[in-house]
Amino acid sequence: MTKPIARTPIPDIASLPDDIRDRILTVQQKSGFIPNVFLMLAHRPAEFRAFMAYHDTLMDKSEGITKAEREMIVVAVSALNQCQYCVVAHGAILRIRARNPLIADQVAANWRKADITDKQKAMLDFAIKVTLRANEVNDADHDALRAAGFDDEAIWDIAAIAAFFGMSNRLANVTSLRPNDEFYAMGRA
Repeated sequence: MTKPIARTPIPDIASLPDDIRDRILTVQQKSGFIPNVFLMLAHRPAEFRAFMAYHDTLMDKSEGITKAEREMIVVAVSALNQCQYCVVAHGAILRIRARNPLIADQVAANWRKADITDKQKAMLDFAIKVTLRANEVNDADHDALRAAGFDDEAIWDIAAIAAFFGMSNRLANVTSLRPNDEFYAMGRA
């Protein structure tokens, strides 16, 4: 017996609005499967569009922090929030983007001990503070990031990614969103 992918209704792809169906089918064609998050969100088309638009704006930039570093933030924040779906799914993307089969597991288990740069550790330290104690972020935190080599745009991106995935983690946990089996092996060979 197969467990459901989420507690939300999973719509028939053929019944979805054209733009959402096209996006899902494009992802399926590119990756060979449909990530369960797409199906979980698709039952509310307006929210699907808003979620994906902000996700893409944050995660698909080529300037500032690297795409691998963006995924590193997601994995660290998601591990802290105990979001199985995001740790597994974004861990796969991190392994691919960093071209490192070990990095996602290291960051998820304890990013302070991971084989990453001091600059990346400063980035994750800030992302974790945003996740746990955003009300305590102050000038000293910004100064530390600038000293590590980040500009104000990168600092915004780090905070925005941590905040967005805090929300995403909560939705995934509330819905018991299951990671696709395909994610587990991606980027390991």
